Amino acid sequence: MIRINLLTVETARPKRRKRIAVDVAQKVPIACSFILVGTALALGWWYWSLQKESARLAEEVAAAEQETIRLRTQIMRVLQFEQQRAQLTQRVNLIETLRRGQSGPVHLLDEVSRSLPEMLWLTGMTQQNNDITIEGRCTTLTAVSDFIANLESSTYFKKPVELTESAVESPQPGQPDLIKFTLKAQFEAPAR
Repeated sequence: MIRINLLTVETARPKRRKRIAVDVAQKVPIACSFILVGTALALGWWYWSLQKESARLAEEVAAAEQETIRLRTQIMRVLQFEQQRAQLTQRVNLIETLRRGQSGPVHLLDEVSRSLPEMLWLTGMTQQNNDITIEGRCTTLTAVSDFIANLESSTYFKKPVELTESAVESPQPGQPDLIKFTLKAQFEAPAR
């Protein structure tokens, strides 16, 4: 006879570690979550670095604007100094030109005064470029001829000195007659 035990005896089974059962359907959303979090972190880091770069560039622009303002004031000062220098150079050149031109009239008047004989008076003298017109009065024609000879012997006048007009004037009755004359000459400073 065969005996069958219908009662089951529980035997101790070795304990298995509990595994989290993750099947493929659950792995895809977890992987997508990691990708999404990684992308969010990367975008956050990128945004933060762009903000930092923007702040740095804004500081550089502000510093460059301040430097531009400082340089503009320097440029304005330099332009003012250049303008003043040009004015001073122009003034110095004008003074030098006047000094060079000053010697001519001084020598002209000096030579004319040295050439004057006695009893001859000058009433006017005009100069246009190198042409000199001398007007005067004297008591004798000899004084006029001596004056012309003295001017011609000077190194400052070209020859000939011309007598362009002479006339006798009677100022008042009982006084000697005066001779009114006009001379033309060319002034030429001697070469140095």
